[in-house]
Amino acid sequence: MQKSITINSTDVINNKLMVEANVSIKGLIPGEQMLADSDHFSFIYLLEKANEYTYLVLPEAIWPALKEVIKQNLPVIITFNEDQLELTNFKEELEYLISNIKGNGNYGEEMVEKVETLFISDL
Repeated sequence: MQKSITINSTDVINNKLMVEANVSIKGLIPGEQMLADSDHFSFIYLLEKANEYTYLVLPEAIWPALKEVIKQNLPVIITFNEDQLELTNFKEELEYLISNIKGNGNYGEEMVEKVETLFISDL
């Protein structure tokens, strides 16, 4: 079974977007890749640990914070208790994924509409 961490809260602190995990992030390293889960209207950032992937699930509810990452060029940091990990290449991967989703029916009409409405409308 694929491991996953769903992010439900974010906060901008010292010009960084902090995303809070609900489980330990020890040993995880950034995979520097992002996917779309159009069935659940989420973006997925890949994290790696010992040849296994952990999906960092970024649901639609936090997309406004992700838009700020793009607009303000904010680094993204995942935290759990005292542990922190910068999600390298996050902004670039997010922008690339959004550009692929724009107008692409393969992601499903509703996913395309949600992404275009929030991210494309004024970027």
